[in-house]
Amino acid sequence: MKEDTIAAVSTPLGEGGIGIVRISGPESVEIGEKVFRHTGGKHVREFATHTLHLGKVIDTDTGQVVDEVLLTVMKGPRTFTGEDIVEINCHGGAAPLMRTLEVVLGNGARLAEPGEFSKRAFLNGKIDLAQAEAIIDVIRAKTDHGLKAAVENLEGSLSKEINKVRSVLSSVLGRVEVNIDFPGEDPTAELKTEELDALLAESARSIKRLLSGAKRGKILREGIKAVIVGKPNVGKSSLLNALLKEKRAIVTEVPGTTRDVIEEMLNVGGIPIRIMDTAGIHEAKDEVEKMGVARSRELLGQADIVLVILDASTGLEDEDLQILNALADRPKIVVINKKDLNANAEGSFNEMGETISVSAKTGEGLNLLEEKIRAMVLAEQPRGEGALITRVRHEDALKHALGHLEEGRKGCRQGMPLDIISIDIREAWTGLGEITGETASEEILDRVFSEFCIGK
Repeated sequence: MKEDTIAAVSTPLGEGGIGIVRISGPESVEIGEKVFRHTGGKHVREFATHTLHLGKVIDTDTGQVVDEVLLTVMKGPRTFTGEDIVEINCHGGAAPLMRTLEVVLGNGARLAEPGEFSKRAFLNGKIDLAQAEAIIDVIRAKTDHGLKAAVENLEGSLSKEINKVRSVLSSVLGRVEVNIDFPGEDPTAELKTEELDALLAESARSIKRLLSGAKRGKILREGIKAVIVGKPNVGKSSLLNALLKEKRAIVTEVPGTTRDVIEEMLNVGGIPIRIMDTAGIHEAKDEVEKMGVARSRELLGQADIVLVILDASTGLEDEDLQILNALADRPKIVVINKKDLNANAEGSFNEMGETISVSAKTGEGLNLLEEKIRAMVLAEQPRGEGALITRVRHEDALKHALGHLEEGRKGCRQGMPLDIISIDIREAWTGLGEITGETASEEILDRVFSEFCIGK
């Protein structure tokens, strides 16, 4: 499959300044030669590597001009995939892009599979598996903090940490095998169980340091789910609009305006928050409203944080108490809205404990609410040391390796034979290699690259 020349549109379809058709493989230049006519009459095969040229894409069946384009030639191995790459920069509309791709496919390329460009980069040693996954995280990053973590891993931050531990374990395995195969013959390689235990403990500490920031990393990558709840007409939709700084939800003085869930992404101090406005929880009368209330109750069970909205102008009412009692064991922030209508709102809710008073109408107190959300999300989440673990796959592999190191240490303390202990050491070494891809199975590779779009 690696010998094939592949092609795909590598930019989102839609109207824009430019769109790119990417070709990678041994016949890239030859295909470019067939479909491209240089303004100055030069042949594509004559172009110097990493240069850009103006010309036209020609339908080789009809001779008609498809689009005026800029063509880039990049000769391997100094390319993303490690292969020859030709990129055709078309006008950014669906029609010129798809017609150009059709012409390219009709002249010897095949359509790339999802993630195949990145997979070839991995197979050709340009990136490792952790870096490949970081590409997806860069593309999908929703905040500056998430982007920073993804870029650091793309640059190899995580891979370096993993390879350090694997290097130590590799050296330990070498010494263990010498002691098993040639006991006492090489005094410099002699390994006592006390020393072996200390070496395994050092590697275990390194893994624990990485794991200490795993939850924080996952939050920065995936964000959390926050649900806004309250009785009708307390200003839930107004608060959503105020936090988003746009009129996303319809706001009226009529109770029960919101009948379905409205979901948006919000950046709160670098944390992506999926925030949802729900129908007011109360005894609904009509069928549609009942369905909205039922959906609100369902989402409460999925929320990482619940924003319970109370009305400063009415004080605490029975419906508020019913909602608060139902959420007694859930992580929540009690928000008193409509502060502009009651400047002394906090005094009306003294029995509630800690609350935050805001005015969705004027924006007063919203910054304090955002700070509270961020603090609550990151509470007891240590920063960790070194690279940030952002993926469940990496976390699982680290836990797998740590478990085997702890088993190996237990074997040392129990005086188990070295050949038994070496099994756990090798399992840990192999598990860590799954993160960088050195020991990853074809199943893992397929699962990772299936997350990519076709053009990446």
